Amino acid sequence: MALNVSQKLINEHLVSGKLTPGEEIGLSIDQTLTQDATGTMVMLELEAMEIERAKTEASAQYVDHNVIQEDSKNPDDHLFLESAAKRFGLHFSRPGNGVSHPVHMQRLAKPGRTLLGSDSHTCANGCMGMLAMGAGGIDVAMAIAGEPFYVKMPQIWGIKLTGKLPDWVSAKDIILELLRRHDVKGGVGKVMEYYGPGLEELSAMDRHVIANMGAELGATASVFPSDQEIKRFLKSQGREDDWYEITADKDASYDINEEVNLSELVPLIAKPSSPGNVVAIDEVAGEDIYQSYVGSSANPGYRDFAVAAEIVKGQQIASGVSFDINPTSRQMLTDLVENGHIASLLSSGARLHQAGCNGCIGMGQAPATGRNSLRTTPRNFPGRSGTREDSVFLCSPEVAAASALKGKITDPRTLDMKYPDVKDPDKPTVDFRLLEEPLPLEEAKKTELHKGPNIASLPDMEPLPDEIEVPVLLKVGDNFSTDEILAGGARVLPYRSNLPEISKFAFEILDEDYYNRSLSLKEKSGHAIVGGSNYGQGSSREHAALAPRYLGLRVVFVKDFARIHWQNLVNFGILPLTFANEDDYNQFDPGDIIVMKNLRENIKKGNELKASLKDKNKEIKMLHALSDRQVEIMLTGGLINWVKDKQIRNA
Repeated sequence: MALNVSQKLINEHLVSGKLTPGEEIGLSIDQTLTQDATGTMVMLELEAMEIERAKTEASAQYVDHNVIQEDSKNPDDHLFLESAAKRFGLHFSRPGNGVSHPVHMQRLAKPGRTLLGSDSHTCANGCMGMLAMGAGGIDVAMAIAGEPFYVKMPQIWGIKLTGKLPDWVSAKDIILELLRRHDVKGGVGKVMEYYGPGLEELSAMDRHVIANMGAELGATASVFPSDQEIKRFLKSQGREDDWYEITADKDASYDINEEVNLSELVPLIAKPSSPGNVVAIDEVAGEDIYQSYVGSSANPGYRDFAVAAEIVKGQQIASGVSFDINPTSRQMLTDLVENGHIASLLSSGARLHQAGCNGCIGMGQAPATGRNSLRTTPRNFPGRSGTREDSVFLCSPEVAAASALKGKITDPRTLDMKYPDVKDPDKPTVDFRLLEEPLPLEEAKKTELHKGPNIASLPDMEPLPDEIEVPVLLKVGDNFSTDEILAGGARVLPYRSNLPEISKFAFEILDEDYYNRSLSLKEKSGHAIVGGSNYGQGSSREHAALAPRYLGLRVVFVKDFARIHWQNLVNFGILPLTFANEDDYNQFDPGDIIVMKNLRENIKKGNELKASLKDKNKEIKMLHALSDRQVEIMLTGGLINWVKDKQIRNA
C-alpha cells in the first residue's frame, strides 16, 4: 500500500487504535519540548508523579517566553526550571538563547521522529519530516514519563505546491493564503501535508514558517518530507548524520486534496483581530501604522531578518514608527551581526530586543492604544499584544520592513528597489553549548529542585459528581481563544507556577468580575460556561483550563472545540460537551441554572447526555466525544487522579 509521509510517521509510532479518522489512537513519543510559560506546571506534574528520569529520546526545557525580569518571580522560576531539567534528565536552554521552535529545529529535531510540546506552535518542527504536535502540559509530562500520547486520528490533507514565488512574496504569504481560504478552524481534525514541485522553492526555515502557522488553522500537525533540503540544513548545523530521507510513496493518496500555485500569490495581510481575517495587501495599503515588528517563531529564519535589513539599508524608518526587531535565536543573531544586517537595521532606527518570544506573547513591545501594529507573529487575537484595545495585523517581513519605511501599510512591490537576493549563510554559527546536555543519572538524582516563593503545588481535584446544578456564568461567541480565557503578557505569565494567583486573571478581557463571581460559587455549586464554534482556539496553555477549574468550572457547553483546549479540559476534569443541535446555543443565557443528573452512569453508557434549564422548563441534548479511557479520567476528576489510581492498582 502506497503511503504518504504522515501515514508513515503515524504507522511507525502507533501503539493503539486504528487509522480511522475520528477514532482515538495512541502514539509513542520520541521527543518533547517545554517552554517556561507552560513548563513549570509540567515539572511540578513530573514531581507529583514521582518520575525519576525522562524516558524519551530527547526532551528539552526552553526559557523563551518569560525573559523580562522586572522582579524576582521570573528568575526564581528560571532557577526552578534549570534544576528540574537537571533532575529529570532534560536539555536546558537558558534565557536569551532563543525561541524553542527554531532552536529545537537547529539542535534536536530529527526526520522520522514524533515530537510533543506544551506549546501549540510545536507543529513548526513538522518542517523537518517529523510528526510534531502541540498539547497540554500534562500530556507532555506523560510523554516524558514514557506514556503514549492519545489523539483522535486526523484526516490527511495533501497540499500540492506548484509554481514559483514571485518577487516580494514569501513563505508567510503561503500560509496566509491557506488561512484566507479556510479560516481558523479549517484544519481542525487534520494533518496538513505539503508536497509537489513548489517545495524546491522553500528552504527548511521557509517550511518552518508554514508549519508553524498550521496551528492557526487548528491543524493537529503540519508535515513536510525530509528531502535534500533538510539534508542541506542538517549538514549546515553539523548534524548530517541525523538525516534520512522520508517522502511520500509515488502513488500515495490523501483524504483531502488541494493545490496552491505559488506563482499566483500576492503579498497578503491578516487584519485585526484574527489570523483568518486575510486580505490582499492593496485592500489596506495606506493605513497609518505605529509599530512594525519582525521576528517570532512564525518568521524565525536568517532570511526573514536579512531581507528586512536589506530593504531598510541606508534609509531611515518613518517618523513615529517603532520598528521592533526580535531575534529568534542567539546563534542566528550572531550570523546577522557578522554579515552586517544588524548594523543596517540599527542604522535605520530599528529597536533590537533580546532573543525570545517577547512581544509575540505580550512580553514587551506592546503597541499604543488603538494604533496599528504590523507583526510577523502568528497570532493577533484581541489583547494578545499586551495592549487591550490593540489593532494588530499579521504580515511577512517584506511588508513589515516596507511599511516601517513609509509609516503606512505598504505593498513592498511598490518600493523603488530590486528585491533583495538573500540566502542562508553557507556556514552558519553552530554552538552546541547553548543547549545544555542532560546530567548523568547518578548526578541527576542528587539535584534538589529549587523552589522560589512563587511556586505553588497543584491543589487536589475532586471526582466528577453524579449531579450538578450550576449557573451559566459566561456566554461567549465563536473562535473564543485561550488568550481571552487567560491572557499572556508581563502582568500574567510570571504567575504561571502559582495557580491561585494566575486564576485572578481568568476571563478578565471579557468580564473583569469573573474571578469574584466564580469564587463566590466555588464551594456552593461551581459554574458552567457556554460558547460558540472553535472554543479555545490558539495557545496550548493548560492554565486556560486549570484556572477556571480551580475557580469551580465543571462543564462547558459549546458548538465545537479547538483540539488542544478540549484535551486540556478533559485532563483537568472539566466536562466538555457539544450541542446535538447547534441552534440550542441560543437557548442558553447567562444566569440560567443547568441541572444534570446521573452523570457518572450516563457518561459511561454512551455519548448522549441531557441538560435541563431549570427555570425555562427545557431539556437540551448534549454530546461528549470522550473515549473509554477519557471517561475513566473524567470520573476520577482528571489525569493526575487517574495516574495516581493507576499506580495504586499496579502496586
